[in-house]
Amino acid sequence: MKKVIMMLTGMMLVASQNVIAQNNMKLSERQQALVAIAANEARGNITQLKVALNDGLDHGLTVSEAKEALSQLYAYTGFPRSLNALGALQQVIEERSVAGKSTEAGREADPLPADYDALKQGTRVQTQLSGQPFDYQFAPQTDYYLKAHLFGDIFARNNLTYADREIVTVSAISALEGCEPQLVAHVGGARNMGVSDEQLHEIPLVLRQRVGEAEAIRCFAAVARVFSEPSAATVQTVDFSIWPKGEPNTAYAQYFIGNSYLAPLDAEHGGPVNVTFEPGCRNNWHIHHKQVQVLICVAGRGWYQEWGKPAIELRPGTVVAIPAEAKHWHGAARDSWMQHLTFHTHIEDGASNEWLEPVTDDVYNQL
Repeated sequence: MKKVIMMLTGMMLVASQNVIAQNNMKLSERQQALVAIAANEARGNITQLKVALNDGLDHGLTVSEAKEALSQLYAYTGFPRSLNALGALQQVIEERSVAGKSTEAGREADPLPADYDALKQGTRVQTQLSGQPFDYQFAPQTDYYLKAHLFGDIFARNNLTYADREIVTVSAISALEGCEPQLVAHVGGARNMGVSDEQLHEIPLVLRQRVGEAEAIRCFAAVARVFSEPSAATVQTVDFSIWPKGEPNTAYAQYFIGNSYLAPLDAEHGGPVNVTFEPGCRNNWHIHHKQVQVLICVAGRGWYQEWGKPAIELRPGTVVAIPAEAKHWHGAARDSWMQHLTFHTHIEDGASNEWLEPVTDDVYNQL
């Protein structure tokens, strides 16, 4: 049921616990926000995207730059994701205005000259990014779109630098499962477009802290491959054909670190819900008042912990009945996806859930 899906750089996993906290990042706060904005756009998480947009606008990102990044991404993630994200940006701007928060409009891109040749310029930019000429002879029209439109029209807009555009692209593709060849290509290409080696190594660290473990894993692996760095630690996943992954848990995303997914199993008739946690994902400390929650681990590996007690490892077959009024959390291990079924029993009148503070890295990293 389990299978190893990718290799991570061991030294990166250790460094990632410390680098971000040291406030010596080569990526500026503005660029770190671009990382989170692009990745959340790609995975369609509007709640976290709005958080990232606000963070960026608080740290020097202009509205013009945010619009440009989200518009560029339609070429990588599709119009639906891009348009949804632009709508979220509109909401953020309106909410900031109501709250009296300053939001810098920024400058628009300069007009292109009347004799501008998008195909010629795009071919030049694509060659610079790739490090060599590239012609997609199998699909000439796609080759034209890449050169003339993406690298000619879009990259010609000078309200984002080439380096910023590649930071955005690498971060977005890191959130797209199954796009590893393109991710590796853009990690290599980013070096040719002005992104420093130090900044490239920091992108997966930012993804891990601000977006999710799965996105960071993909980026770690791509960076390791481009830089020919050794890989050590394995990350395990689960067979989603056995227990369905479900849909992103957007309704409760604010109470989770990392990404989780919900698959109701006839829940409307009293059946359980299958909850999937990506590696490193955990929910906040919380309390179920006047009800008992039952967890049944069915795949992967994770943790359950009550306040003031040692953590219990969750493996397939582990069953935990969480007493009412017990402050607790549960989630995946750092190196494994995890799935558990959950349902409530012994439900009394007035039953409710109380969400509390996040589980800090200091607590989680001790496991």
